[in-house]
Formats: sequence, C-alpha cells, structure tokens
Amino acid sequence: MKKQVDPSMHSAEHILNQAMGRLFDCDRCFSAHIERKKSKCDYRFNRPLIDEELKSLEKEVNGVIEANLPVSETFISLDSAHKAYNLSRLPEDAGDRIRIVTVGDYDHCPCIGPHVSSTGEIGAFQITSSGYEDGVLRIRFKPVSYTHLTLPTTLNSWWGRGGGGG
Repeated sequence: MKKQVDPSMHSAEHILNQAMGRLFDCDRCFSAHIERKKSKCDYRFNRPLIDEELKSLEKEVNGVIEANLPVSETFISLDSAHKAYNLSRLPEDAGDRIRIVTVGDYDHCPCIGPHVSSTGEIGAFQITSSGYEDGVLRIRFKPVSYTHLTLPTTLNSWWGRGGGGG
C-alpha cells in the first residue's frame, strides 16, 4: 500500500526547500519524510543552524504561507525539464512530460505529489528541531494553530495590527 502524502505538509516542504535556498544558498532536500503531524527534510550542508537562523527560516516560510500564494501545475517536455531543473530524483519511467508545481512567484520544481491550491490552506508552520551530523542538516517541522507558535513570525505583526485575537 502506497503511503498517502498530506497536501498541506507537502506544499510546506516546497516552501521550506526554497527558503533554504534563498536564505542559505542550499540545494533542495535530498531526503524527506512528510506526514500530517510531523515531517523532516535532510539537506547537504556544512554546519548546524543557530537559533536565530531557525527563527528566520520559520519566519520566511510562514510569510509565504500568509501571502496566500496560488499553487498550480504545468507540464513541460522532459527535454525542457532537463535544461531547467535538477532531475536526479526523477524515476526512470517518468515519461516525456514532467509536472512542474509552482508556488506563486516563490518556487517551482518537478513534483508528483499532492498540493494545496493556495499557501493559505497550509496553516502555520513550526520548526520543532534541527540536527547536524556528517554533512547532513535535518530540519523537523509540523503544522500548528496560529495561537501555538513559539518562535517569532510575521504572524505576530498581523496580530499586533488588530487582525484578530483581540
């Protein structure tokens, strides 16, 4: 039986991957375990992230989620995909048309997984822990309600503007 991937957490993984690239010039994760209650991504990296960097990363991801960007798909030829994307994780039997998932103007990459239709459907994102060993940075994360965020995010400014929560 094939494991079901949660669309909101899978979409959050795409945002996390792009945030790692933008903030730390890091390639997309080489391994991921995505579930509704908790997930993890492994990155080839040269050091652990410090607390301030983890807070910045979480803030970046939550900012994209809050922006409620559309998530869409297009199909391109395998030849075009080879020119534009790293296809090292592409199965050999992928066919001649490759699905590209786009998260607004923030991220786009080949993908076969399920996704939300907009980032606002994801809910809040929280990094629960990270670890580093032998050139691998592991980031663990989960969805949380907005009231349970423990690390500072852009949501704090939203609440402070009278956008909810009294």
